[in-house]
Amino acid sequence: MIKVFISSVQSEFAAERQALVEYLQSDALLGRFFQPFIFENVPASNRKPDQVYLDEVQRSDLYVGLLGQVYGSVPDDQPSPTELEYNAATEHKLYRLMFLTNHDPDQRDPREQQFIRRIEQDVVRRTFTEISELKTGLYSALIKYLEEKELIRSGPFDASICSGVDLSDIDPEKVTDFVRMARSKRGFSLPETASVERVLTHLNLSKGEQLTNAAVLLFGKDPQHALISSSVKCAQFHGNEIVKPIPAYQVYKGDVFELVDQAVDFVLTRIDASVGTRSEDNQAPLDYEIPRTVISEAIVNAIAHRDYTSTGSVQVMLFRNRIEIWNPGQLPHNLTLAQLKQAHASYPANPLLAEPMYLAGYIERLGTGIPDMLDACKSVGLQEPGFRQEDMFVTTIWRKSDITGQVTEQATRQVTGEATTEVTGEATTEVTGEATREVQRVILVLNGEMKRAEIQAALQLKNDEYFRTDYINPALEAGVIELKYPQKLTHPNQRYRLTEKGRLFKEALNEQK
Repeated sequence: MIKVFISSVQSEFAAERQALVEYLQSDALLGRFFQPFIFENVPASNRKPDQVYLDEVQRSDLYVGLLGQVYGSVPDDQPSPTELEYNAATEHKLYRLMFLTNHDPDQRDPREQQFIRRIEQDVVRRTFTEISELKTGLYSALIKYLEEKELIRSGPFDASICSGVDLSDIDPEKVTDFVRMARSKRGFSLPETASVERVLTHLNLSKGEQLTNAAVLLFGKDPQHALISSSVKCAQFHGNEIVKPIPAYQVYKGDVFELVDQAVDFVLTRIDASVGTRSEDNQAPLDYEIPRTVISEAIVNAIAHRDYTSTGSVQVMLFRNRIEIWNPGQLPHNLTLAQLKQAHASYPANPLLAEPMYLAGYIERLGTGIPDMLDACKSVGLQEPGFRQEDMFVTTIWRKSDITGQVTEQATRQVTGEATTEVTGEATTEVTGEATREVQRVILVLNGEMKRAEIQAALQLKNDEYFRTDYINPALEAGVIELKYPQKLTHPNQRYRLTEKGRLFKEALNEQK
């Protein structure tokens, strides 16, 4: 049996400790493996209490800590019994699970808050409000412990068979596009002519005629039909809190590559940007207030490493001062938040999903993605991103507070005021307001005659449909760009160029530099 030491000899958690003992002893699965210990069940003896519980910690295999508002009735120069237990558990290398009440820091004893900050550097902790949440969190953590110790065996979700689907649900064009990209990015060994069956077999995405969940998420025609919660929800808010009205809200569906591209494009469209000079290249670069690599890394991590058994979805929320990416998943217990910010071993929650995303160039294999993201933020003067583990894993990317680039609301107001004498009122209306930020960016990056793909690359956008519907089509409708061969849309030398109206707007926008 695995001995579980349930910490905190304080009266604050007397009911919770007893409830956890009863829960572990009565559960059909956990009761087979775990033997809980609490101090209240120790028989009377003439030994000192602190020596009793410290000896029990040493004899245990797993430590469960409960932290709340109270630190303990001890002198200021002495640690509380709970902290002594935690120290002993750390010294003896026990597997530690920490649970924290859902209180604000100012509601806790200052020494308790200081203890919590120390713990957060060592292990990932979970929060709870009610005993039911504590039981659920402990159950999930103990099951993961049994899986890591290989005491129970259950394959990862992405390797499980997806019921009700077959090869007809896989999009052959997606498979071909993946092979082409993987060959270009990572030297993938299969040719573009390889059959769907061969590619899926090579990537371990099929078992006979049955397809894994990963196969559907990667190449399915309609992944959300089989895996409903695999969509990504994106929202923009006016301020720094989740408050209505919501100016922009989208629920994106598709395969994992499409989800990443759509979510990243959603953010890029709604953050500030400025157009640089053409000192090194004929094409002026578009510099976003947050580097694209930072946004992409955070969203890719959420989609690749999320818990797909959860009914929750990945959520990308854009606030005035930050971006938050919520991922229904948990860090591996052998990886702390502090280690996450350094080069670390990779522990993919969905290995069959992660491998093709690596081959396609969406993720890195060696655990360097987050350190690279931190370096990219530092290089442009952004505050270091934050990470926290709650019911979901949350990544926070901080925005600049003093952005004054060309494509801002202030610049828009200036442009529409100064350019009115040169540009018709109709055009002014079409290129103003929050909904026309996309059109302004097309105008700014368009130089001479350019292919659609060249404009899209200049804007650092990946999703073709999103670019077409939100950028190119509105710009055409506004009359600020035109086709070189309007009578033959599929002309091999087709290009886009600014109209006279577009050139006047570009001049007005550039005056704001």
